[in-house]
Amino acid sequence: MGTSAITAELGPAAAAEAARRAAAENGDAGPAENGEEAENAAADTAGAPPEETEETGTAQEPQEPQEEPTQEPEEEPGHRPDTGTGTDPAAGPGTAAHRPQPAPPARPAPAPAAPDAVPRPVRRTEDEEAARREAVRGAAALLARGGAPEALGGPAVDALGERAATVLEEDPWHLLSVPEVRPEQADAFARALLGADCRPDDPRRAHALVVWLLEQAALAGHTALEAPALLDALRRRSVPEPDEALRAALENGRVLAFRELLEATGPASGRPARSASGGDGGEEDEEEPPTRLLVGLDRYALAEESLADGLLRLLNTHEPDPGPWEEAASAAGTPSASELLRAVGGSGVVLHTGGDAARAEPVAVVAAARAAGLRAWAAAATGDSRRRLAALLSAAGADAGAAVTAGGLLSGHEGPGRDEDGNLALDVLVVVDAPQWDVETAATLVESVPDGAHLVFSGDPALLASVGAGRVFADLLASGVCPQVASRTPDPGPIGELVSGIGIGELNQVEAPGREVVIVPVRDAGEAVHRTVQLVADSVPRAFGVEPGRTRVVTPGHGGAAGTRVLNAALKARLNPGPGRFGGFDPGDLAVYVPAPGRTLPGTVVSGDADGLHLDCDGHEVVVPREQAGRVRHGWAVTAHQAAGMRWPAVVVVLPGDAVRALDRAWVYTAFGRGERHLSVVHGADRALEHAVAQVPARPRTTRLRTVLREQAGHLY
Repeated sequence: MGTSAITAELGPAAAAEAARRAAAENGDAGPAENGEEAENAAADTAGAPPEETEETGTAQEPQEPQEEPTQEPEEEPGHRPDTGTGTDPAAGPGTAAHRPQPAPPARPAPAPAAPDAVPRPVRRTEDEEAARREAVRGAAALLARGGAPEALGGPAVDALGERAATVLEEDPWHLLSVPEVRPEQADAFARALLGADCRPDDPRRAHALVVWLLEQAALAGHTALEAPALLDALRRRSVPEPDEALRAALENGRVLAFRELLEATGPASGRPARSASGGDGGEEDEEEPPTRLLVGLDRYALAEESLADGLLRLLNTHEPDPGPWEEAASAAGTPSASELLRAVGGSGVVLHTGGDAARAEPVAVVAAARAAGLRAWAAAATGDSRRRLAALLSAAGADAGAAVTAGGLLSGHEGPGRDEDGNLALDVLVVVDAPQWDVETAATLVESVPDGAHLVFSGDPALLASVGAGRVFADLLASGVCPQVASRTPDPGPIGELVSGIGIGELNQVEAPGREVVIVPVRDAGEAVHRTVQLVADSVPRAFGVEPGRTRVVTPGHGGAAGTRVLNAALKARLNPGPGRFGGFDPGDLAVYVPAPGRTLPGTVVSGDADGLHLDCDGHEVVVPREQAGRVRHGWAVTAHQAAGMRWPAVVVVLPGDAVRALDRAWVYTAFGRGERHLSVVHGADRALEHAVAQVPARPRTTRLRTVLREQAGHLY
């Protein structure tokens, strides 16, 4: 259709390229049967291979970035703060500078229910259970009529509600809302139901693909995509009028567009480039500053807006009172702790970076605040991280009970609870494991912190980013809107030395007189599995006294000849053989349960019955309902994202030859840093490991938080 209003918004060069690509496409082609993966929309923006995603939960939950070709992704829960949408269909989307411009005034959307620290089983009444069964039967019957598996009936009801059958009959492409369903499958379902009325230019199909592509990008960590990448992905999916499809999605309101200024466009000046005519800077001589047009789902756009609002609120409601903090800083045990304490005294929000040994510094903040009579708490991403925080608090003379998990804090099952205004009843909150916080969870947390409170985000920026969409900690650091304290406390021992080198791109040989670090070369995946089982079952227990149940295996993905599936099968056969009485599990099996995308609960299988699978997770009984059985995997071997936020006495990292594409510096840094006393590396990746550490940084994510923070801070200061 020529250069559309949307592509024209991108500037002449981008519009010309988009038009060239459009001319090369056959607009009358049918639904793509062999098109590229939907994650190409993210890959076009970020440069990541589309296949390289890691599943962190179940084959029924997409989402997660930066792993091996055979992995499956995962999704994350939503948060919808209040803001508007900015699109003018007549002029093309994205006329807003950075933030969506309000359409009709929107009512604030309720925050999502906070996750429990330990999930409670869903208890339905008999009537509710009967209604669900009827809905599943109806959905399954319709799916079968369309040639889709009846087993998708339950997931369809979970995704679309009890009217799933009606919704799918009215719009078959709503099947894309069901996790793991791909466009080719939704197209086949639509053809079976609609017959000759099924067309590639059906507006329902186009809208579903826009949303699906953006959801796939979110599974790779992006909160938005550049518009040309999204339009190209729609063309690859045989949408004849991709710009019209995008316009319709923008009008629908679930998709938002943003115009974002690009930074540092002039030579080394950071200012917009001047006209080549050498004019004096008048309007005619000044070139338009370069921008890019971003498109994203409303849930992530609004979460970034809400998070920025909340952080700036805390910065602006803080009243400096350096006295108590200065006194604590003078008595602190390390210069880094002193610097952090002084920073907290002078600002409502402070960022702290450092490795595992540096956690003593944010713990010093909690201890000092409590000693001064303030209500101070420390929140961790996992139960294991909370235990380590509690030990540090106890060593610092503070109440170990001040350490909580993020899920427990937000749900009210841990921590101070809420005040009469619905805010967390606290004066100081230290959040560790900051890189693991996705934008929606972070927005929910910051919204809950009362005016005038102190908030400290602490973490290691070299670790893998969150499973969910966003790069909260990295964007906060890059925004420069609040004080930052970089710890000078190194992680100790040979493992700490090795990991510190990896963080700066160096894979060094380290002295390990106590065999703290051992490299085990292997020729192929079969040998890798054999040596891994040998290490976990025999070598590590014999050399270090670490029981097999306290050693974890970390590998790049779930699939492949040395992925978690194969490794867990081999480890179970050696360590806890059995018939798999409870859906493949036996009492005593190590397990990993993903109750919600991005949340990993390690546990041990206790039993199974009509209610579901019973797990012991950190001393708490967890019942996994039967319909969620696919969210449980065996847990002797895990992925690096599942291991993030946790440490074990001994860790075996498996690097088979087919994992080469999954490796980057952040993955290696995270995996190698999970061992406290011992690290074995089962190494079959040859020089790819050294290459990944030296030359493959973490894959970028397209997000807006940094821009939104800077823009809002600019309006305020």
